[in-house]
Amino acid sequence: MNILQIDKCKKIYNENTVLHDISLKVDEGEVVSIIGSSGSGKTTLLRCATLLESIDGGSIKYMDEVVANTIDNKVIYAKNDIIKRVKNYYGLVFQNFNLFPHWTVLKNITDAPMSNQKREKEEVMKEAENLLRAMGLYEKRYEYPDSLSGGQKQRVAIARALAMNPKILFFDEPTSALDPEITFEILKIIKDLAKKNMTMVIVTHEMAFARDVSDRIVFMDGGYIVEEGAAKDLIDNPKEERTKQFLMKFNK
Repeated sequence: MNILQIDKCKKIYNENTVLHDISLKVDEGEVVSIIGSSGSGKTTLLRCATLLESIDGGSIKYMDEVVANTIDNKVIYAKNDIIKRVKNYYGLVFQNFNLFPHWTVLKNITDAPMSNQKREKEEVMKEAENLLRAMGLYEKRYEYPDSLSGGQKQRVAIARALAMNPKILFFDEPTSALDPEITFEILKIIKDLAKKNMTMVIVTHEMAFARDVSDRIVFMDGGYIVEEGAAKDLIDNPKEERTKQFLMKFNK
């Protein structure tokens, strides 16, 4: 099943086009990593896909629900009830965690499932506690984010995203704010999710991880998709010269 379909997505900032007719499909159970230099458009693409930014052309569809479509050169977004429903299809894990500092770990995880999805408190609490046990953070459930390490905050952020029971998870450079030892912990969690067939789109600068965990890799440069293909093929045998130049930096 097709979970996400983006067709000819365009994004313009101050007359500067930062996404040029980007098309991307993600199937159920697929892991897609997006790689590229800073400023290549990776995070902007994720923000457009998760409706944090509006697009200036093209279309976005989740499952069978059209979220945005271009008609007569004008982008039309779906009505609020459709947008609200679609937002339950995905979770997003930010590089800087984005936890609410005045809420406990448990409330950070349980608030959205109860307030947005209107699920029963008992069910949500039980699920949240199980997620925290899986993340090794059960003892921290009543603490506040300020008392946690960077790796612990990121594990809470992942648990918060999973608590929404999403169809697809987006990760925006999930390890960029972490030191190498903690990075290993977070990457292992993501690898375990991949083994459970969690559909994921991961913006990352961890090339070995992207090669190992992904079904497919997309290389972006200057707001374009330059090359995409099976993960091991693209990392080991890139076809485009620009991709080769980019990957050489990581193989030295």
